[in-house]
Amino acid sequence: MTVHVVRLGTPRARGEGLRIGTVRRPPRGVPKREYASRDFYDVWLPELAPPAPLVKEGMSADERTWQRFAKRYRAEMKRPEAAHLLALLAALSHHADFSVGCYCENEARCHRSILSELLAEHGAGMACNRRP
Repeated sequence: MTVHVVRLGTPRARGEGLRIGTVRRPPRGVPKREYASRDFYDVWLPELAPPAPLVKEGMSADERTWQRFAKRYRAEMKRPEAAHLLALLAALSHHADFSVGCYCENEARCHRSILSELLAEHGAGMACNRRP
C-alpha cells in the first residue's frame, strides 16, 4: 500500500486509489459533483496546502525564493493540525493506496514535492512511479 503523488486533473493511474486534493482552492469552473469524474480529487484536504500568500511566493520562485518557500511550508506543516494529518496519512498508507496532489505543472516547484518528502519522513509508504 502506498501514497502516489499526482498532478490533479490528469488521468488517474492504475492502483492510484482515492485522490486527495491538497490545494487551497477547488478547480475553477468545475461543478463540485464533477471533481472526481474529471480526475481532480475525491476528497479535498486544504489543510495540507500552503497558505495563499505563500503560494504566491512559491509560484514565482527562483532557487533562493523556492528554498525560502520550502522552509516556510515545512514550518506550516509542523503545526499540530497539519502534523496530525501527516501522521494519519502516513499510517493509512500502510493499509490503502491513495494519492495526494496539486494542480501545478512542475512538481519540482510545487508544494507536493515537499509534501511527498514530509509524508516519507512520517513513515508513509511512497510509490516510486511518481508522475508530473
